[in-house]
Amino acid sequence: MNTSPWNKDLTLGQKRPLQIYHIWGIRIRLELEGKTRDLTLFNMALDSKLRGCDLVKLKVSDVAYGSPVQFEITKGTREAVAALIKLDNLHSKDFLFRSRVGTNQHISTRQHNRIFHGWVEKLGLEDSLYSAHSTRRTKPYLIYKKTKNLRVIQLLLGHKKQESAARYLGIEVDDALEISESIGSLRLSGLQQTALCQKRIFYKSSQKCYNFNITTVQYI
Repeated sequence: MNTSPWNKDLTLGQKRPLQIYHIWGIRIRLELEGKTRDLTLFNMALDSKLRGCDLVKLKVSDVAYGSPVQFEITKGTREAVAALIKLDNLHSKDFLFRSRVGTNQHISTRQHNRIFHGWVEKLGLEDSLYSAHSTRRTKPYLIYKKTKNLRVIQLLLGHKKQESAARYLGIEVDDALEISESIGSLRLSGLQQTALCQKRIFYKSSQKCYNFNITTVQYI
């Protein structure tokens, strides 16, 4: 009997969102390779911000008529959806992302995750730092970095509390890093060694790399 834990040799924890150049890198590759379904899947994952289990179950009617799913999709995503519907001759009751196995079966979340990791590998990114869930976090993260409006992020993600949205995006840590990097006179003695969200940060100072967990920044 195998007694090894399920997460042996796996890197766990909150997965990173994609950056703008990652998004365009994936899109361009999928367009050049003519992978209409995968391009639509990627764009829809970003725009809808749905969890993978809900994303794979989308039907043509959900996208065409906006009910019961409520989200806005961009022009590029609409064009990709239209191309996929035409290519696969889909009807309103068909699953948008059909599996190659079975009749009118949608792709599984496991398959979706495999497809996502294929994209990540082609970009040369560290595979263990990302998952298919990264696409759900990407647009809210980018919007927050631009607007700093946590209420908007809360509404986009459907969270009941702003604190939940903040923890979900890990923005306390990112904001702390931005502050620390903007203060040239920051000294290591001014950093508390208590963990924040158990997230590890690397801070470069005087050409040396320090590895620590950050809670608050004291300015001296």
